[in-house]
Amino acid sequence: MKEQDIRSVLIFGGAGFVGSNLAHHLLTGTDANVHVFDNLSRPGVSHNLDWLRKIAPNSRRLRVTLGDTRDRDLVSRAVVQATEIYHLAAQVAVTTSIADPRLDFDVNLGGTFNILDAARRSGHQPFILFTSTNKVYGDLGFGPPVFTKTRYTYPGHQGVSESQPLDFHSPYGCSKGAADQYVHDFARIYHLPTVVFRMSCIAGPRQFGTEDQGWVAHFLYSALQQQSVVIYGDGRQVRDVLCVYDLIRAIEAVRNNLHTTQGEIYNVGGGLANNISLLDLMREIHKLTGHQLEYVREECRPADQPVYITNYNKIHRHTGWQPQISIEQTLELLREFWEENRDSIANRSATSAAAFAMATEFFGRAG
Repeated sequence: MKEQDIRSVLIFGGAGFVGSNLAHHLLTGTDANVHVFDNLSRPGVSHNLDWLRKIAPNSRRLRVTLGDTRDRDLVSRAVVQATEIYHLAAQVAVTTSIADPRLDFDVNLGGTFNILDAARRSGHQPFILFTSTNKVYGDLGFGPPVFTKTRYTYPGHQGVSESQPLDFHSPYGCSKGAADQYVHDFARIYHLPTVVFRMSCIAGPRQFGTEDQGWVAHFLYSALQQQSVVIYGDGRQVRDVLCVYDLIRAIEAVRNNLHTTQGEIYNVGGGLANNISLLDLMREIHKLTGHQLEYVREECRPADQPVYITNYNKIHRHTGWQPQISIEQTLELLREFWEENRDSIANRSATSAAAFAMATEFFGRAG
């Protein structure tokens, strides 16, 4: 194999939930060299990094940099040899963004710009995939939903497509939305082969779910540990859920079809077949584990979407990708991960609870 044919993959946020799954896939299923770049700021990611190191203990294919995307010089040095860049590093919580919007801006927008500018200056046009969020669509503007005993619905709704107008709500929505527009524009202006994923709820193994991020895992782990959770609103809110393994397949699908996908933005999620309300998820968790999840209710958070379901028709047309793993199967995968890592997951509870308390101190539980 020629040196220029070897995949040199750089994953910002590579020790995180999605990043560690992507790194594992590349190390075990391809010949790619993998460079994990992470500041290890989130609970559980050190555990994920140890797991990756055990997979390739004597391999020169795995390289690790402990660093932050806000460090422009360190980012530039990391980008120099990369043929592919997966930008998964972010401040991920709406709650934290409201408490500290400067941090959110610096990490999500400043960090993204550092990566894009380093790639532009590298001169070798690496492929860049950026994970954005459905929060760039704001409250959607669909009006009051119809509701049943356990869920909200919009009759006839076929999911949110990429034609939905952008409507940033919260500092988090602003920072991620501005970043995804920068990624999109660098494809147009500098001809970098970039792709943006606007993602719904992702769940699966290696996720250390917390109250403000990773709600499916957070609910399941809390039930297994007989801990209560907080529900913001009445629990009828509906989201579509995508297993992380299906997300990795989507990432590979767009990379393998760059002649079509470069410069594009895709909504990526579980879609109509994989949507569920908070209350219905609790029922599924009870069926799976035998544990009834206890909860307390607080007021809805500002601009919370009553219903968000992804319309992924565009990525399906361009690559043939579609989800293959059901919500029930995803829950089973999460339970297996909990069984194998219950001590590490239990330790995440105290750390994440303290961080969440700090984030909510400034604006109250209704945030």
